[in-house]
Amino acid sequence: MPEETTDIGAVIERFASIVPLDERDHARIERDRRHLRRYVPLTLKEFLSWDDMARIGLNAPTLPGVLVDVGSTREYPLKELTAHLVGYVAPPNEKDVQKDGTFALPGMRVGRAGLEQTQDERLRGHPGSVEMEVNAVGRVVGEVERTEGLPGNTLGLSLDSALQAQVRDRLGERIASAVVMDCRNGEVMAMVSTPSFDPSLFDSGVSHAQWNSWMSDSRTPLVDKAVSGLYPPGSTFKPAVAMAALSSGSVSPEERFTCPGYYDVGGVRFHCWNRYGHGSINMRQGLKYSCDVYFYQVARRCGIDAIHQAGGTFGLTGKLGIELPHVRAGSIPTPAMRRKQGFHWNGGDTINAGIGQGLVQVTPLALATYASRLATGRLVTPHLLRTVEHSLVPEAEPGLFGKMPFTAAHLDVVKGGMFAVVNEPQGTAPAARLTLPGIKMAGKTGSAQVRRVPRALRESGHFNSMNLPWEYRPHALFICFAPYDNPRYAVSVVVEHGNAGATEAAPLAARIMTDTLLRNPAERTPFSREGQSPPVAPSEHESHGKSS
Repeated sequence: MPEETTDIGAVIERFASIVPLDERDHARIERDRRHLRRYVPLTLKEFLSWDDMARIGLNAPTLPGVLVDVGSTREYPLKELTAHLVGYVAPPNEKDVQKDGTFALPGMRVGRAGLEQTQDERLRGHPGSVEMEVNAVGRVVGEVERTEGLPGNTLGLSLDSALQAQVRDRLGERIASAVVMDCRNGEVMAMVSTPSFDPSLFDSGVSHAQWNSWMSDSRTPLVDKAVSGLYPPGSTFKPAVAMAALSSGSVSPEERFTCPGYYDVGGVRFHCWNRYGHGSINMRQGLKYSCDVYFYQVARRCGIDAIHQAGGTFGLTGKLGIELPHVRAGSIPTPAMRRKQGFHWNGGDTINAGIGQGLVQVTPLALATYASRLATGRLVTPHLLRTVEHSLVPEAEPGLFGKMPFTAAHLDVVKGGMFAVVNEPQGTAPAARLTLPGIKMAGKTGSAQVRRVPRALRESGHFNSMNLPWEYRPHALFICFAPYDNPRYAVSVVVEHGNAGATEAAPLAARIMTDTLLRNPAERTPFSREGQSPPVAPSEHESHGKSS
C-alpha cells in the first residue's frame, strides 16, 4: 500500500532482495507507480511460494506497507480440449487500466481469447463501491454510501464435452480441424482445432521459453483453425457452384457436358482429376464423380458473380457472427472486387473458382454452416451460447432461421448428388458410408491444391501427390449431413496437407458423424436451474453416457 510508506522505492528495493523480481516485474511495477494513485494497492509479486511468504513475514518490520493477500486463479478443467473456444484470462495491461480503473486492483484478470474475451463483461459482473468519510489525517470516520457488486452471469454452452473429446481423439496428431453443428438451430456441438494448448498457463503469465516455443511451432497451436484458418474449399465448393447455375437458370439438372479429362480455354489446359475423363454427364453425375471439367464448364456458363452470390447465401463469405474473436471471413472474389484491389481478372480465375481453387478461401466453420444450409434449406447461423443464467438464448430455439432463396427442387438435385457421392457405386467417398442401420449420409469430398504441380509431372502417368513433401500435398476436406431424409447434424473436416479428401477426411467425417448420431447431443434437455448438465434423451444407445 503506497500510502503506508514514506519511501516506496526503498521498500521495493528491500522486497526485491528478499523475493527476487525479474525485468518484467520491475517494468510493470514502474508503470503502475506512474499511473496509480497512492491509495490503490500496487502488486509487487504474484504466485508466491510458501518460502517467499515465510521470508516476507520474517522481514515484515523492514517492509512497511507490504501486505500478503490471498487471491484466486482461473482453472480450466478441460485444458487443451476447449482452449480455443473457452479462451483464457491474463493480467490487464495499461490500456485496460485506462479504460476501467478497477483493473488496477490486485488479482484482476481480463479475457484475452475465445469466449473469455467476447463474454468478459458478462462473466465478470460489476464491482461494488463504498463511499467513506475520513478526517483531516485520513482516519475513517464512517461509511456514507455502499453499492453492492453484481456477480457475473453463468453461461452454458452448446458444446458436448464428451463429443468434443471424441472428435479430438479422432483427429489425433493431425494438423486439422472439425466442426459438428445441429442443422436445425445452429448449435455447435463440437469444434476442435489441433494441436491445442493449456490455457491455464496464461493466468500466471507465460514464460519467454513457452511463448517462443509456441511461436516457432509450424503447427500453430495458438490459432483456432476452425474459425481463423482460411483454406481453398476444393471440390466441397461444387454444390455451391451447382446451385449458382441452377438458380440463375444457366444450366438445367439434366444438361450434359463432356469430360475428356481436360478443358482448354484460351490456350490453357485445365485438367480433371481423372486424366481419362468422365464422358458425358449431368449435374447429379458431375457431383457424384466430382468431375472438374463438368464444373469448369458450369462455372464459365453461369459466371463468377452468380457463384459469389450463391456462396454468400451459403455462408461462405463474410463473418458468421459466432461468439468468438478473430473469426475470419471467407472470400469469393469477383472481377469488380479484384479491380478495386488493383488486379486483373481473367477467364482462368472463373474456371478455377468452379472447383473451389484459385482465389476462393473459406473457414472450416463456414463449411459446416454451408452443409447445414444445404441440408435444411434455411439460413442457419452457428452459435456457442446456449443459456445465460440457465435460460435458453433465442438462437437455441429451432425454426428461427428463414429460408434460403433457392427452390426445393434445385436443393434436391444438389443433395441427391451429395447422396450419390457417399452411397452409390463409383461415388468418390465410399469410405464415408455409414454402417448404422437405416441411416444414410450425404457428403462431398475436396482436395485443395496448395502448390502448382508442373504439367510434365501431372501428365507423366506416374504422378502421386503422396510422393510430394508433406507441405506440398493438398489439403483434405469433407462436408456432410445426416440423416439424409431428416437432417439433424452437419460435419466439416479439414486436414492440412492430408492429400485426398476421399481417403483422409471422408473416413474421419464418417467416424465423427457416427459418434454424433450415437451420442445424439441435440436431444438433451435445457440446463436445469441448479446448473446441472442435461442427460441424453433415452434411446437404444443410452449406454454411451451423458452429455456435459
